[in-house]
Amino acid sequence: MTDGKVMIDSAGKYGAGLALEVIGKGLCQLGIPPEQITISNKLGWYRVPLKTKEPTFEPGVWANLEYDAVQKISYKGIIECWQQGCELLGGRYKPELVSVHDPDEYLEAAADATDSQKRMEDILGAYQALFELKNKGEVKAVGIGSKDWLVIKELYEKVKFDWVMFANKFTLYHHPKAIIDFVKQLAEDGVVIINSAVFNAGFLTGGDYFDYRIMSRENPEDQPLFKWREKFFAVCDKYNVTPGDACLKFALSAPQIKALALNPSKPKRMANNKALLEKEFPAEFWAELKAEGLIEQHYSYL
Repeated sequence: MTDGKVMIDSAGKYGAGLALEVIGKGLCQLGIPPEQITISNKLGWYRVPLKTKEPTFEPGVWANLEYDAVQKISYKGIIECWQQGCELLGGRYKPELVSVHDPDEYLEAAADATDSQKRMEDILGAYQALFELKNKGEVKAVGIGSKDWLVIKELYEKVKFDWVMFANKFTLYHHPKAIIDFVKQLAEDGVVIINSAVFNAGFLTGGDYFDYRIMSRENPEDQPLFKWREKFFAVCDKYNVTPGDACLKFALSAPQIKALALNPSKPKRMANNKALLEKEFPAEFWAELKAEGLIEQHYSYL
């Protein structure tokens, strides 16, 4: 159980709209009043009929999908994505938070400088449409999520977001001063900051992936990461702290961070995560992580 409203973050890209459909049907079957749920929808992908053997938008990722998805990032395209997203949710539930999905990847796909400029114009047009939806009262807040925090910084010079979501960039492993300074700026401007992917794709808790790349002990370039994790696990063992819990506490330690976006695969983890909010770790634990060079010395919130 949780207190207050529950928030769900989804996107039209997830399963070519299947995730939104399942969310809408599930909430309806449970009889959840719309005012008790907050839905965030990342926009930019539009469901279309499946005309190939497998979906083209993420080959090799999905199985048994009945639809495909195409990217639509532009003023007109984002409105179409918004409308379809509301339909897929079933009509009763509407997203309150909206953003353009993975603008960093959209910009990275540019073929040349001219294409890059065109793609930036597409993104700015999409955000113009989203803020018009906000002005009409259709949504409550417009934001951005990105794995590349520099894209957030670049776009923030042109668009004053209501909220931003960092992915993989504000973690116990990765928290450079430049990001901390930007987070402070955002908070001073009244922007709500959400922290996401705080386990660096699972590597910090023992997984094989680091920032969506599989790691190998045989790869010399990966050796420093494995050594870092071994030292981290040793300190956690010494103080009887679960590595995942340490990552979560760190991810919320900066006062500017207002929320975490998590993807727990086991429901029992949700109760633990809630209890963790009130739990304090020994000051010696954080001090030793700093002494071992696992947390940057400049980090002042622990």
